[in-house]
Amino acid sequence: MSWAVALKLGRVSNLPTVWTNMVAGIVLAGGTIIDPRTVPLVVALSLFYVGGMYLNDAFDAEIDAKERPERPIPSGAVARATVYGLGYGMLAVAMLLLGWIGVEYGAGPWPAASGALLSAAIVAYNWRHKDNPISPIVMGLCRVFVYVTAGVCFAAAISAPLAVGAGLMLCYLIGLTYVAKQENIGRVENMWPLLFLAAPIVYGGTRLDRGLTAAAIWVAIVVLVLAALRFVKRRGPGDIPKAVVSLIAGISLLDAMFIAGAGEPRLAGLAVLGFLLTLALQRFVPGT
Repeated sequence: MSWAVALKLGRVSNLPTVWTNMVAGIVLAGGTIIDPRTVPLVVALSLFYVGGMYLNDAFDAEIDAKERPERPIPSGAVARATVYGLGYGMLAVAMLLLGWIGVEYGAGPWPAASGALLSAAIVAYNWRHKDNPISPIVMGLCRVFVYVTAGVCFAAAISAPLAVGAGLMLCYLIGLTYVAKQENIGRVENMWPLLFLAAPIVYGGTRLDRGLTAAAIWVAIVVLVLAALRFVKRRGPGDIPKAVVSLIAGISLLDAMFIAGAGEPRLAGLAVLGFLLTLALQRFVPGT
């Protein structure tokens, strides 16, 4: 398997959104990213994401053979069994890293427990997400457990800010995933699930007093979501994929808003860079 195929399978262009999720989870839990456990944590969460993307292609191989024959497995670039093995292998290594963090840094069983729930959500989504009406919720839970996993590596109790941030990210992912599910047919059949995208915007609008950085990021999120919804409404050739990749990158902007609201404007700027990096990388590796 070539590096190009490996990167395409893993949708690695979206990895910055996982890293900013981690930063947000740590900050909202009251931790600091200048900590030795941050390195194994970012490796573990990256492996969860890439492993999950590998499993997505492996589970969808038969469908992709009809709808996306250019994908690595149906095109013959890699064997389905190989992708399954690598995907599950990455989840296993990620779990081992979280277990080590719990032992080495006194976080107890909570990182591994949260990682187990993250793994379960990843497998459950990939196992059955076609024609599953609750699959957007399951996908959203994957990001929720990224937040929670990062948080419990630094604090056993889930703080109120962490719970609120994870809940709003869940809403955003429900709306995003609903749009992504329609990508192959090039249209969105119902518009009401997109209302979930409004939840973090409404929340951010109530916290504009948290500083200029938080307000500026909120404006950027509003512009991004409105631009994506314009693509969804227009529904021209390629519009749904454009909406999907921009909303995926927007995950980092939400992280930035939460981080700025927690009083960390410099780290919020780092999350904004994650947004820009995701958009840049999507030019080379497809993000959907």
